[in-house]
Amino acid sequence: MMRLALATWLIFVGSTAAMAQQNQVGQQPFPALSVDAQTQLQQVLQKWEQQSQSMKTLECRFMRWHYDNFAAPQNVPASKAEGIIKYASPDKGLFRTEQLVFFTGKDTAGAPVFKPQPNQFGEYWICNGTQLIEFDRSKQECTIQDLPENMRGKNIVNGPLPFVFNLDAKQVQERYWVRQVASPNPGIIVVEAWPKLQELRAQYKLVQIALEEATYQPHALLMYAPNFHPQNAPKWDHYEFKDIKRNAVTAAFQQKFLGNFIPSAPPKNWKIIRARLGQQSAPPNQQQQAVPQQAVPQQAQNPNRVQG
Repeated sequence: MMRLALATWLIFVGSTAAMAQQNQVGQQPFPALSVDAQTQLQQVLQKWEQQSQSMKTLECRFMRWHYDNFAAPQNVPASKAEGIIKYASPDKGLFRTEQLVFFTGKDTAGAPVFKPQPNQFGEYWICNGTQLIEFDRSKQECTIQDLPENMRGKNIVNGPLPFVFNLDAKQVQERYWVRQVASPNPGIIVVEAWPKLQELRAQYKLVQIALEEATYQPHALLMYAPNFHPQNAPKWDHYEFKDIKRNAVTAAFQQKFLGNFIPSAPPKNWKIIRARLGQQSAPPNQQQQAVPQQAVPQQAQNPNRVQG
């Protein structure tokens, strides 16, 4: 399963522009957009931004299907996960996997069978505004990274889920090469984003975000492995979001809302690892090469075509 490092998931707006300038290398991985396509993209991003910028609190559940055609049959996920995402503007958030099962074969009727594996729990991290905290439930370890003063109180951009719920069109285009691609479903708009930052390129090749055309509410996200190739490395994650509650918590109850998902301390018997969040790594010394066309998804995959 692709696993995003905590420091990669949480990049702060205060340093985004500088990082984009430092790490933007290589060539755009798809042909330049026509004037009409660029105009259409800007209209989509503006409507998406208008829908999302008013968000102060968010709570939703996610489902994730991890596909690896070398670990499971085609169109059958190698693992399935379900969990919860919470966010409170500007700098508090949670991502927690609550159920995780793995493909173990097929039953006598040919249906795929999924079972949990010992000591496999999935990701669990939080940001409480002053610290980034990652819980490794398999090792019973808690890594606590203190945020420097100049990084506190900033909007957190949890990529690749950043722009999914709280889009800033300008920032996204600074950090990603963006285009709209053909949608497999009516009523769905699909935006494709290729990361410019080395920190993000090391985690995934590209993401595709499916938006409901009527509301511009995110419906699904597909995240392709850094070395994704449809034949040689067919690995990707498919997220879908449900039970989305935006701004369901008033200011008077926001502290209670936060207290429900940000623990005051890790379990007493866990190993605690403390660190200070360091500066982003230096620019890569090797230019990114253009992605061969045969390795690029030509159309978004169908968010509803999930088996298992």
